Amino acid sequence: MESIKANLIDLFARKTYPVEVRFDSHIREIRKIEEKVSGFLLPGFVDAHVHIESSMLPPAEFARLAVVHGTVATVSDPHEIANVLGVPGVEYMIENGNRVNFKFNFGAPSCVPATTFETAGATIDSTDIRKLLERPDIKYLAEMMNWPGVLFGDEEVMKKIAICHELGKPVDGHAPGLMGEDALKYISAGISTDHECFTYEEGLHKLQHGMHILIREGSAAKNFEALIDLFKVDASKMMFCSDDKHPDDLIKNHLDELVRRALTKGLDLYDVLNAACVNPVKHYGLDVGLLRENDPADFIVIDEPTSTFKVTSTFINGNQVATNGESLIPKLVSDPVNYFEARAKSEQDFRLDISGDQARVIVVEDGQLITQTEHAKTQLLDPVTQSSLEHDLLKLVVVNRYSDADPAIAFVKNFNLKAGALASSVAHDSHNIIAVGTNDQDICAAVNLIIGSKGGVSLAHGDHQEVLPLEIAGLMSTMDGYEVADQYTRLTRFATEKLGCTLHSPYMTLSFLALLVIPQLKLSDRGLFDGQAFKFVDLFGENTPQ
Repeated sequence: MESIKANLIDLFARKTYPVEVRFDSHIREIRKIEEKVSGFLLPGFVDAHVHIESSMLPPAEFARLAVVHGTVATVSDPHEIANVLGVPGVEYMIENGNRVNFKFNFGAPSCVPATTFETAGATIDSTDIRKLLERPDIKYLAEMMNWPGVLFGDEEVMKKIAICHELGKPVDGHAPGLMGEDALKYISAGISTDHECFTYEEGLHKLQHGMHILIREGSAAKNFEALIDLFKVDASKMMFCSDDKHPDDLIKNHLDELVRRALTKGLDLYDVLNAACVNPVKHYGLDVGLLRENDPADFIVIDEPTSTFKVTSTFINGNQVATNGESLIPKLVSDPVNYFEARAKSEQDFRLDISGDQARVIVVEDGQLITQTEHAKTQLLDPVTQSSLEHDLLKLVVVNRYSDADPAIAFVKNFNLKAGALASSVAHDSHNIIAVGTNDQDICAAVNLIIGSKGGVSLAHGDHQEVLPLEIAGLMSTMDGYEVADQYTRLTRFATEKLGCTLHSPYMTLSFLALLVIPQLKLSDRGLFDGQAFKFVDLFGENTPQ
């Protein structure tokens, strides 16, 4: 039996007082004391929605980095690996996560493939969903991205939701920008959360109609500033999440940074900590301790409960897993699994037949997953490179990773690359190869680096070529997490400092340009797609999609 003396931040009584806590794997006694003590005890942080794969690390390695920041548990949607490998991919994540002392809570991926307008590696149907949800270690139906299927009563979509309700587990939502009667219909299907709100008005509308709103601050999508004032409306239905957190960001912070920022805004300490610690546990029914007698001994120690706090210790099941910025979880060897059949490409494969006077252009927004549409005159394009550095019109390509096929090609704006190309096999949600570049030679080289490694992130600028291999499903690395972060940081810095990219997280932004369920204009391996009309459109079509 161990004991610790500190000030307990009691999130249920909404009081803070000195205590002695006795614990083994569970909290056995919490005794109030009169003496003056240092440090503050509180439950550990729970990321209410995250794709572990986006850290480019398998679960066991993600845990090593996350516990340093006071995270003890996640609500994890494994649909990235599921889109590559199907149910065996989900099982891989569960088994890998079970190897370390950390509380991963996986969901059953609801949309594999995400749409029928792209090539994925697997399908998970309602029969598979039932088998997954019947498992006690599958906690919920993961984000229902197919909101049109919900609105129009798609039989397979509604079966998946009904199975989840039958088994008494929550259904997660994903409906960016959905408002009014459509939002009410989506909510009435029994969908309980949304992490995709990107305006205060949208978040308020969904919150007032019963949804739990997750404030997301990931490597690409950053909605904290837009949504944080929703705490003043109904803090009991608020949670924090990262959704997608690349390794260079994960070594710096996790939910601890969101808590600090919320406290800087002057929000109530107990409201903020309930959102970070308690609300996800209650909503999803997680086996995560909340610093009550007989709870699992999952808790953290911080120096002070202010906007500058630091996590000094993290405990899970009574075992210390981090201290003063150092992870105590050992590095484990993770075996790779994969599905990668693409063959090397030639420069000619990326040559575009320009067949119109104007072209649709995908316009990215830094810090957002949504994109806009513009039209550019094709006469602006250089006849050799088929891009325009002056007008920031770059070529975007998606290459099928599951079979040998011709690339899909489009144009993109706001990367501001001045040279070279970037490529990645992390391309939500089907994870084909996606690349952006200023010329076909570098695009081809960057893509072939990915193909040669059977997954990774790469860059090419003439003779300068680099790749970070992602051997696990083309999504995750087998290397030490801190080494992955270092290599990824180097690639990102080269892209911004040497190639001129002006985006905060160029690879993360690139990875979402094939995500068809996020409006407006995206590119799949089968062509240019309008996410609002939910159909393919002609690259050289009219101003209004037909």
